[in-house]
Formats: sequence, structure tokens, C-alpha cells
Amino acid sequence: MTDRKGELAANLAKVEERIATACAAAGRKRAEVTLIVVTKTYPASDVRILSDLGVRHVAENRDQDAAPKAAECADLPLVWHFVGQLQTNKVRSVLGYADLVQSVDRSRLVTALSKEAVRVGREIGCLIQVALDAEASGRGERGGVGPGGVAELADLVAGAPGLRLDGLMTVAPLAGEYAGREQAAFARLLDLSTDLRRTHPAANMVSAGMSADLEQAVAAGATHVRVGTSVLGVRPRLG
Repeated sequence: MTDRKGELAANLAKVEERIATACAAAGRKRAEVTLIVVTKTYPASDVRILSDLGVRHVAENRDQDAAPKAAECADLPLVWHFVGQLQTNKVRSVLGYADLVQSVDRSRLVTALSKEAVRVGREIGCLIQVALDAEASGRGERGGVGPGGVAELADLVAGAPGLRLDGLMTVAPLAGEYAGREQAAFARLLDLSTDLRRTHPAANMVSAGMSADLEQAVAAGATHVRVGTSVLGVRPRLG
């Protein structure tokens, strides 16, 4: 455990340095960017170490792995983000631990999230997942709604009981005009965020960038970066 804590501390320090350097290069304050550590496939023991090291935001993308892990870590002062594609039949479980759902991409999911949030008496933060590889208001290969569908879905979230519209999220697309152009993709997300904040001023969260492209995300104006491999190491293969 001591060796693992040292490994995670060293990795975390390197990521913090990368974020700080990217912020300086972009003329931004380090405090403007929040690090979310993506702990998917890693055990609760790693989450505990990260909490000891000062991490406050963690993310998961598979409910079957996340639910027992979150339960085991329920005593920790953590904010849990759900970042995976979310089926409506998993909503009740996910809302048992998640503080924010970053992958809201269709009206049916909004309805299900709202119903469950009201049932359990919680307010859940929601980010619209934007698919920059989608046509108009269609859906992307990795989930998300096309740019043309953002405004309508955002209005739906903002008006739904138990839900709070926090902003936008994207994953750098593998296809389409932004494939291989991460900074351009993230800049497009920031443009969409600017448009969104005209009608929903409090929805100012911009979640973009992962281990390989966090610098481009910070340069483009991301407020949150989701980093897994650079902190925790190469992921074990899922069975």
C-alpha cells in the first residue's frame, strides 16, 4: 500500500504540474481548472489513497463497478461524477452515489433522472454531453447529442425537478471534421458553452480533456479535465 501511495502521489504531482504549466501558457489561474480523477477499473483502495492525497473529484463510467466502490468509500469527502453512457434502467443505482452526471444526451434520460432525483430528494448536477462527430442534433459514436440539439436538451434539464444544469462535456471525437484536432474540438465546445450561458448563466462548467490532451483542453478554456491513466497507470483489461 505504501508503494502504491508513493506511485500515485508521484503521478498526481506530474499531472498537477502539467495542468499548472498549461494554465500558465494560456494566461489562466491554476484555480480555474478542476482535476477529476477517473478511477474506473481501479479498486476502492486506490480511491482512498487519492482522497488522502487531496483529490476531491472522482469519475466512473460503469455502474456495476462504480456502485460497490462508491458504497465502500461513502465516508470520504468526494464528489462522484458519472461519465459513461447511461441507460435509463441504471439511473436509480447511479443516483445512489453520483453527484453529477456528465453524459446527459437525450430527453428520455432527463425524464428518468428527474423522476429518481425527486424520489430520493436530491439535486443532481447534469452536463449535456456534446458529440462533435454527430450530424446536426443526432447522436455520436460515443454517445452525446450533436451541437444542434444542445439548447433544447439544456432547457429540458433546467426545467426538470431535481436536476441542475451545470454545463457541457465532450470527448475528443475519433471521426468527423474534428478527428485529430483536439484543441479545435475543445474550442468548439467553449463556443457552445458561451451560447448556453446566454440563457443559462450558471451552466458554466466545461468538461473536456483527458490524459493525452489535457493541455489542449486547458488552452481552449476547459474548467474540468478528466484524467485517469496519467494518475493511476495503464488500465487492466476488462473481462
